[in-house]
Amino acid sequence: MKQKLWLLAGLLGFYTTIQAQGQFITKEHGFVHEASKRYEWPTDSAVLTKLDKWRDAKFGIMFHWGVYSVKGISESWALCSEERFYKRRQKILPGATYDEFKQWYWGQADSLNPTRFEPAEWASLMKEAGFKYLIFTTKHHDGFCMFDSKYTDYSIANGPYKDGKYSNVAYHLFDAFRKQGFMIGAYFSKPDWHCPDYWDPARATPDRNPNYDPKKYPKKWAKYQQYTANQIDELMSDYGSIDILWLDGGWVRKPKQDILLDDIVACARQKQPGLIVVDRTVPGPNENYQTPELRVPKEQLPNPWESNITLTNSWGWNPNPTYKSAAWVINTLAEIVAKGGCFALNIGPAGDGTIEPEAITRLKEIGAWLKVNGEAIYYTRPTACYHSGQTWFTANKDGKTLYAIYALEENEQLPAYIEWEGNEPKGKITLLQNGKSVKYVCSDGKVKVFLPHGLKNEALAFRFKVKKD
Repeated sequence: MKQKLWLLAGLLGFYTTIQAQGQFITKEHGFVHEASKRYEWPTDSAVLTKLDKWRDAKFGIMFHWGVYSVKGISESWALCSEERFYKRRQKILPGATYDEFKQWYWGQADSLNPTRFEPAEWASLMKEAGFKYLIFTTKHHDGFCMFDSKYTDYSIANGPYKDGKYSNVAYHLFDAFRKQGFMIGAYFSKPDWHCPDYWDPARATPDRNPNYDPKKYPKKWAKYQQYTANQIDELMSDYGSIDILWLDGGWVRKPKQDILLDDIVACARQKQPGLIVVDRTVPGPNENYQTPELRVPKEQLPNPWESNITLTNSWGWNPNPTYKSAAWVINTLAEIVAKGGCFALNIGPAGDGTIEPEAITRLKEIGAWLKVNGEAIYYTRPTACYHSGQTWFTANKDGKTLYAIYALEENEQLPAYIEWEGNEPKGKITLLQNGKSVKYVCSDGKVKVFLPHGLKNEALAFRFKVKKD
């Protein structure tokens, strides 16, 4: 009990040193993702311990991979009959009626055959890239399972890949990444549009919600509650150690769509002690960290959070991607970590089970930078003065050592010197790129750091002690 109270007090005490900054908003398909001020710290000491470990990891890889990867279309959302998705549907399958499109989309399961999928190769590549945790889409809103579920035939293990070497994809992927030291996260969609107890096939499907009133048909809704509980229990029981249950579909919540999540979480933690649960956009005891999507908060946040952002212009694979640069990823990682968050970078593997060469090139560049400069990222915590111009600051966990990360913009050349305000050094400043001390001067609260010749033209990280008032 003393350990539990000590850990909780320590985490709460740390965050009270950071200035609160209110809320940030992101929009996905018109659905607002808003950071709530009503964050509730877990009280389970095992969850707090694992949450602290996750906050040490900083950099996670997220995969969106499923039936949408066959043709390279957007994941799930075109199935939804809301007006905003009409043009998307028509662009994918011109002239098709809504019912024709749904059958065509779900029928892509008959073509998903990832014969080139090698989970150990994925895990080795992502370790080289510097990632420390994994978030994998076991099931998106379309209901297709990337694991061998006993409760539906709509899964990777029942299509053309059923006799494949790794037909229970999630199992083998989790195992491969676990062997490389990753924390393991299972993305799971609370809504399931393929399940007849969520979208009754005898009724029209006007929007993302159940196409019947759960209060009028409680037995039908109870079947869906049980279906959801059963599938999550499978993942918690049969897939090895799981660190994070990452739940998407925030509109599935009390009171209208109560899936009895508290009971599900309690059962999950009996099998996975300390499990971090991420009930996205639903403030309360099951949102152990918050998840701004495709955005970075404007300022530091006083609670655990993760930005999930795509490497390309889509979540899943698409045939004509626009890639973000490695420099952009590195700079964004520095900003996120300085603001107290973690960064889940999303990649969409192709339907055949491969990751495209252009993505691999960027990942290796990111990994090479982290191999040299990762000390300024991993195991750090935010510091009160965290930003000045193009420079972001982090601190080691005891607060005695600070790091300054100069975010070199893409296609920019390193200047002769960099300058920041605040965090005035005491003693030497060490450049992590070469391990050598650099010259600097302090004047009127400003620090000017002179850069030696011959440096690699990339973001720079510095280590130093800071003067105490």
